[in-house]
Amino acid sequence: MTPQSPKPPAPARYSGPAMLLHWLIAVLIFGLFPLGLYMSGLALSPRKIELVSWPKWFGITVLLLVVLRIVWRVGHRPPPLPASVPRWQVGAAHALHGLLYLLILAIPLSGWALSSAAGVPVVWWGVLPLPSLLAPDHALAHRLVEVHEWLNFTMAALVAAHVGVALKHQFVDRDGVLLRMFPIASKE
Repeated sequence: MTPQSPKPPAPARYSGPAMLLHWLIAVLIFGLFPLGLYMSGLALSPRKIELVSWPKWFGITVLLLVVLRIVWRVGHRPPPLPASVPRWQVGAAHALHGLLYLLILAIPLSGWALSSAAGVPVVWWGVLPLPSLLAPDHALAHRLVEVHEWLNFTMAALVAAHVGVALKHQFVDRDGVLLRMFPIASKE
C-alpha cells in the first residue's frame, strides 16, 4: 500500500450571515430575471399591471438586502482564496464581485427611477410608499426601460460567469472555493 498524500486543508468559509444574505439575494435575482422576461412580453393588460408590482417589491427587498450585505462585509472581511489560485484570478474575482455588487444596487434603483419617471409610485409590499426619485417624465421613463433591461442582461451574463467559475473551481480545480459559500458543505 502506498501512503495517501495528506488532503489539503479546506479553505476558510464565509460567515453564516454572509452565506444567508448571498443565497437570499441569489434566489430573488434568479426569480426576478425570468419574471421580468415574461412581463416584458405581455401586452398592457390587468394581468401585466398586477405583475408589475412583484419586481418592484422584490427589487426593493434585494436593494435592502445588498445594503445589509455590504454593511456586514465592511466589518467581516471575506475569507481569502486558497493560495493555489493565481493572482490574476484573484484580481478577476474581486473585479467580478465588485461589478455584481454595483449591478445589484443599480438594477433596483433603475427600476425605482423608471417607476418614478413613469409617474407610478413604488409602494413596497403594498404598504410602505417610497418617495419618487424623479419627477414624471415619460421620455425619460422610456429611456430608463432600456437602461434597466441593459443592466439586467449584463447582470445575467455576470451571474452566468460567476456560477461557471464556481463550478470550475469545484469540479476541475477541486480547490473547495465553491464550498466556502455553500451552507451545507462539510466543515472538515
